[in-house]
Amino acid sequence: MNYWIQNLIPYGSPEDIGVIQLAWLGDSVWELHQRLRHVHFPLKSKDLHLSVVNEVKAKSQSKSLSQIEHLLNTNEIDLIRRARNKIKRYPKSSDPTIYSRATGFETLIGWLFLKDPQRLSTIFEYLELKMN
Repeated sequence: MNYWIQNLIPYGSPEDIGVIQLAWLGDSVWELHQRLRHVHFPLKSKDLHLSVVNEVKAKSQSKSLSQIEHLLNTNEIDLIRRARNKIKRYPKSSDPTIYSRATGFETLIGWLFLKDPQRLSTIFEYLELKMN
């Protein structure tokens, strides 16, 4: 299912991009990935939307991070930590711990999308196995 990302080449210098901007990018990459996963389901548009929303909400992203943490190297863990520490404000409806972990997950996704698409593809494949 990761065919869309496997042939990407690294782009730019994510080292020059802030963690919040990487999280913003990572959120969109994760949502695109989920949309591509769901596009073949024979559902109505509303149901497809709700399925994807369920996968991209903070609680699901935090859970995804929990599932891959044991696979991460020290640089990736440090990146997640920096992103978590950068968050100072949280939505009222969100648990601060879950929200900061989700931000760390999004930051990792954004970083890998730019720096190491092959690694990102491997992580997405692992998460797909956990989801099925």
